[in-house]
Amino acid sequence: MKLDDTDRLILNRIQSRFPITARPYRAIAEEIGLTEDEVIERISRMKKNDIIRRIGGNFVPEKVGFVSTLCAARVPQEKIDQFAETVNRYRGVTHNYQRDHDFNIWFTFIAPSMEEIEANLKQISEDTGVTEILNLPATKVFKIKAKFEV
Repeated sequence: MKLDDTDRLILNRIQSRFPITARPYRAIAEEIGLTEDEVIERISRMKKNDIIRRIGGNFVPEKVGFVSTLCAARVPQEKIDQFAETVNRYRGVTHNYQRDHDFNIWFTFIAPSMEEIEANLKQISEDTGVTEILNLPATKVFKIKAKFEV
């Protein structure tokens, strides 16, 4: 799918200033000169074509009583798809990606407690047969804003 200038305008607008209103797509439409239906159709098309992965809020886990951790797993090549599928079933997994490293699958996990994360990691290990999963909770968070002008 090729993005046009209007798609790019929408992507740039929704990355970090998504309207908090009952009709956010209408607000975006009015701002950029489209109809609400046109904005919804364009966003739906970009989501269907995997340009947009998800639209949702981000929060600081610790400020709402949750904990977060970064996990790294050593997954045999033939188990990567099954492992990723299993990890992605957990609601607290926010990112899951493959890296060129001995620990080749990395994911972030958010939950109400570290005990819950540890229990989930144990279950993932039992379900997949992957025994080397590192739990790497942050000791200090350095948050950067990830916004990409399209």
